[in-house]
Amino acid sequence: MKKVLPLLLAVVLLTGCSQTPKEMERALVLRSKLLQANSCSFDAEITADYGDVLHVFRMNCTVDSRGDLSFRVTAPESIAGITGKASSQGGALTFDDTALYFGLLADEQLSPVGAPWVLMKALRGGYLTSAGMEGDQLRVSVNDSYEDDALNLDVWLDSVNIPQRADICYGGKRILSMKLENVQIS
Repeated sequence: MKKVLPLLLAVVLLTGCSQTPKEMERALVLRSKLLQANSCSFDAEITADYGDVLHVFRMNCTVDSRGDLSFRVTAPESIAGITGKASSQGGALTFDDTALYFGLLADEQLSPVGAPWVLMKALRGGYLTSAGMEGDQLRVSVNDSYEDDALNLDVWLDSVNIPQRADICYGGKRILSMKLENVQIS
């Protein structure tokens, strides 16, 4: 009996390791849905934390099937109407009489207006590091790359796997938060 018990314990532990927890499966279902979608649109309220000052603004965002993002700033009124695009090749801003300037974050890796693109890039292809329930929402942690200076994202999904909010962290500190509304994946 003593010889069988360690063998039985090893079988139970190893088969448990090969199964994907249901929380991680939900994250993978969202990834699959985003990769198969023609587009994804959402409104984002973004809060960028510079330590001594917070910048808060709102954007309408649309992501195409390649993962390229188009956005329009909607608030505050002083910068409303500015539009832009972001992709893996870079980004561009369009404006008339108003210039949009936010200092770069994460050792100059991230502009706050690029945060929705980073979110979609991470959800579509980042390294899923963990997933677990927090109340009635699923919290998914994603590393945006395998590099030493990676951005780490925590994304909260509702009961039907729609992102509701996200934090972007760098060097163990939250540098940016997003509240997502009107998320449509089609």
